[in-house]
Amino acid sequence: QVQLAESGGGSVQPGRSLRLSCATSVFHLDDYAIGWVRQAPGKEREGVACITTSDGSTVYADSVKGRFSISRDNAKKTVDLQMNSLTPEDTAVYFCAAVAPRCYSDFDFDYWGQGTQVTVSA
Repeated sequence: QVQLAESGGGSVQPGRSLRLSCATSVFHLDDYAIGWVRQAPGKEREGVACITTSDGSTVYADSVKGRFSISRDNAKKTVDLQMNSLTPEDTAVYFCAAVAPRCYSDFDFDYWGQGTQVTVSA
């Protein structure tokens, strides 16, 4: 069973940055792709970013390209999401998710964390 735990959410002003972290319980992180999916109130879930941890390849949603960056630490078994230049449209619950063995362009995942709230407002 893959367990995922998010941390780092909070409230920030537009233009500021936040860093989310996902701690995993997997035996070998490089057996999985880890990603972030968000859900804003009244909206469908949206895939944000994904990293195939075996080779470091990444996938980003168009809405966050150039602003968000996903990275992994295979030794610590963690995946971080650095979010810069945040806007109110980034307000959502952010979920860490996992799938074996690589990212898919439709951000399809099999395992999910509980989510962490990110609020961007003046």
